[in-house]
Amino acid sequence: MSAQKPIDPQSSIQMMLETAPRLARAKGERVYLEEYRKSLKAILMKASTQNTAAMQEREAYADAQYIEHLKALRIAVEGEEALRWRMVAMQAAVEVWRSQESSARMMDRATA
Repeated sequence: MSAQKPIDPQSSIQMMLETAPRLARAKGERVYLEEYRKSLKAILMKASTQNTAAMQEREAYADAQYIEHLKALRIAVEGEEALRWRMVAMQAAVEVWRSQESSARMMDRATA
């Protein structure tokens, strides 16, 4: 069994600082796509030749443009979630390091 690599909190914090703007952009993209989905639906419904709102809505949801938009939204959510979980993992690494440091201090006091 190999020895665990020590946790470097400075490296984790640096990675968090580097990831934060990417996560913010990813979240902005996801929110934009979610909101634009409503506009796209309205645009497609307005362009429909159907008379009832229900039939216009059905056409809008089945439109290739709407389906492509949903695919883009899926990709945006996946990207945001990957960055968010990366951030969570780095935060957890810092917490593990803090716990290890606390335990080491307690051990030092116990043996002193």
